[in-house]
Amino acid sequence: MTNLAQTPLSDRLRALVDTVQHNERTLRRFQNVELCLIGAQDFASFLATLFDHLPQEFALASVSIWLDERTPILRDLLDPGALRALNQRNLKTGREGGSAAARLCETGRPWLGRVSEMDEPAQTALFDAAALPASAIVLPLAAGGQLSGYLCLGSQDAGRFGEGMATDILERFASIVTASLDNVAHRERLKQLGMTDPLTGLSNRRYFDERLREEIQRAARYSLPVACLFIDVDCFKRINDTYGHLTGDRALAAVAACVRQQVRLGDTLARYGGEEFAALLQGDRSDALIAAERVRHAVELLELQDDEGARIALTVSIGVTARVIRGGAHQAAELGQALLEEADRAMYQAKNNGRNRVEVFEGGAAKPHEADAGLV
Repeated sequence: MTNLAQTPLSDRLRALVDTVQHNERTLRRFQNVELCLIGAQDFASFLATLFDHLPQEFALASVSIWLDERTPILRDLLDPGALRALNQRNLKTGREGGSAAARLCETGRPWLGRVSEMDEPAQTALFDAAALPASAIVLPLAAGGQLSGYLCLGSQDAGRFGEGMATDILERFASIVTASLDNVAHRERLKQLGMTDPLTGLSNRRYFDERLREEIQRAARYSLPVACLFIDVDCFKRINDTYGHLTGDRALAAVAACVRQQVRLGDTLARYGGEEFAALLQGDRSDALIAAERVRHAVELLELQDDEGARIALTVSIGVTARVIRGGAHQAAELGQALLEEADRAMYQAKNNGRNRVEVFEGGAAKPHEADAGLV
């Protein structure tokens, strides 16, 4: 066989080897991203891998993901408050995005092509209007027949995602994204169960103590004021004994919801134990007293009824303490415990002074706080 006859075969073999090596490198890069997704301990880390790591690794112009908030396991992740905290514009949840992606992938297969070929609602729903990519692929995220969302990858290269392109690696990647999302949702759910009181839906004592330590450390760095309310439902044993424990549970849930409405969104509120609630506020004593009086007044107006429809009177006694935190971060646990003890002592003083009242702790003793019209 002559050299001329061998040359085309050598070129084909070399091209095949180059293709195999390129695919192996691509697969390894996908595997690196997949390992980060699988190992993500929370939703924020999962999204950071998709929105930061993935586009850097593969020179993508954009990465967005649409998730269906109706999917049971995703409901907590996609709670409006949680979404605001994440502040990720590439995380889409609106119905328009889901409808647009579903039209593109109506056969259940990925859609790929030039973005200019998409209709305008799809472009608006899936991309930043100010920076549309030239081409894109939309990958369904589904497992066990359950669709949870769509992953959209965009490129400035108009020919990168086009008809006839093999999508097996990307479809495999989409399945890893789906499984990792499910893992993250379960992890977050377990954390929530471990930090949440199941009866009231508030944080539990474990979470409150952790947040107290963190808040004390933050306040100590800048000499900021921190306030604490200790709230106890008055005569709760009598409610249980008179109306039964189921009604007692309803009373606790009603008080919890009422208190939650009276404190700010960024404040930490927890069921601290039994019929006791604790609130950690960012602010000084004046702020704390206003919040405490609002809580006391709102609970007093609650309309809880027994099995016969008769109103059950509910009131709370509240202890208030506030201090400017000064000292090293290493003292956080000690300072936090002192703050709780002061609020607790003030609450017991409110009990002793007749209940349904607010007492404020001042320099070694709790002092009465009289409500006025401006505080309610």
